[in-house]
Amino acid sequence: MRLALDPSKIRHARELAAMIAEPVLKQSISHTTDSVERTTLRLMGLEGADADGVPLVNVLVRHLRSRLPEGISPLVLAAATERDLSLAELAQGVSEKKLDLSDFQMADRRASIDAARDRLSDGLKRITRQRKLRRDMIAELGEGPQPWLYVIVATGNIHEDIAQAQMAARQGADIVAVIRSTAQSLLDYVPEGVTTEGFGGTYATQANFALMREALDDVSREVGRYIRLVNYASGLCMPEIAAMGGLERLDMMLNDSMYGILFRDINPLRTFVDQHLSRMISAHSEIVINTGEDNYLTTTDAVEAAHTVLASDLINECFAVFAGLTPTLIGLGHAFEIKPELPNSFVLELAQALLVREVFPHHPIKYMPPTKHMTGDIFRGYAMNTMFNLAGVVTGQGIQLLGMLTEAMHTPFLMDRALAIKNASMVFNAARELGDSLEVKSDSPLARRADETLGNAIKFLERVRDEGLFSAIAAGRFADIQRPPEGGKGADGVVKKARDYANPLFSLLRKNHARI
Repeated sequence: MRLALDPSKIRHARELAAMIAEPVLKQSISHTTDSVERTTLRLMGLEGADADGVPLVNVLVRHLRSRLPEGISPLVLAAATERDLSLAELAQGVSEKKLDLSDFQMADRRASIDAARDRLSDGLKRITRQRKLRRDMIAELGEGPQPWLYVIVATGNIHEDIAQAQMAARQGADIVAVIRSTAQSLLDYVPEGVTTEGFGGTYATQANFALMREALDDVSREVGRYIRLVNYASGLCMPEIAAMGGLERLDMMLNDSMYGILFRDINPLRTFVDQHLSRMISAHSEIVINTGEDNYLTTTDAVEAAHTVLASDLINECFAVFAGLTPTLIGLGHAFEIKPELPNSFVLELAQALLVREVFPHHPIKYMPPTKHMTGDIFRGYAMNTMFNLAGVVTGQGIQLLGMLTEAMHTPFLMDRALAIKNASMVFNAARELGDSLEVKSDSPLARRADETLGNAIKFLERVRDEGLFSAIAAGRFADIQRPPEGGKGADGVVKKARDYANPLFSLLRKNHARI
């Protein structure tokens, strides 16, 4: 089942997206942020928190804020070496006000940069080992056929999440996403340790990642297929969480280029700077990013705004490629959100799903379930989820986030998650080869709708190119939400790099990516 899309239109759309993304990337790489510097310290091995629970990476970055333009990782390592301290001991000393590094000068700057590079190389090797382990486990156990069944857990207690995640895997799920505690994306630090309290989800911490990974490895061996783990590399700690995900072998991370700007009011430049490093780390870790275009359709009409989803997918793809991600690691998003009462609504949904599938043929497209037009009518909801599942398997989506009736509550009821898996499994089994058995007539409403959406996406991209992405975001071109470039949370954590800025992490990631 394929559309006869004009390749020259797709090529032109990609060229436009590149023209939009390139100036933003150029501006981004000339800046650093609090989170970029904290990420670097974490990959050098700095972990833990002070007596007040403040992460040690935050202690040092806050203390050395005036030195951020020069890049603080060589400086911190040199200060620790000179005093014969570990990085943690150095940070503790700063926290207790026993040490002041504000005016510290490196005796041999070149040697300090080389030493930081060696320390970071060791950190990246830990990620490399996790990458190899994933490949080995998939080779040994295999994996489910696509579309992969993706479900969420969100109890607030990591131990309860584990029990539910293993249960879901036994019921047939291929992917488990641990939803974060509400508003964690706005915390400018990553909490430490194992957590058992959260609101609407469970805190993303490295210790929680490790526990869940171990549990999913156990159940993977039990069910005989590799179960993937998902969390969020988004918000004010985007690259830090990406690094933790790599160290603890998460398989996918939600990581959209504009979601934090539009829906969390995070400063645009802060978002793009943090995002670039987070995606470089994901590329090294072979983590599949999931973008969030589905959210646009919750604030706008899914028919009228369909082209903005495709346009955003193209822009997201560009930023991802710039960061070194290959198509198989770029899980672009879209959603089944057209009002079901609309005539031919299912035809319109199929047109959108096929369009995204064909514009990005090698990407593991993530398909989001209906939410906007769900009501308290459980029969209507179940029917909509069944149609969503049929659209997913017929159009060859890669990742199917299952719709479940109580998903909007604190955490889905256990039986609703089981029914969602049962529904999707039944539909996928019944119609797995249906798409290969059907053809789309060139003059059909489905084909015309797909071509119209592609044409509108091109016009939209031309407008954004002319305006510039920052101005387009400020004007509310995406999701009808306006965000000015100078506003938003985290703006004070962005600084322009000095001419002698030094951070070996970037060159190491580029070098390692070239070897993969």
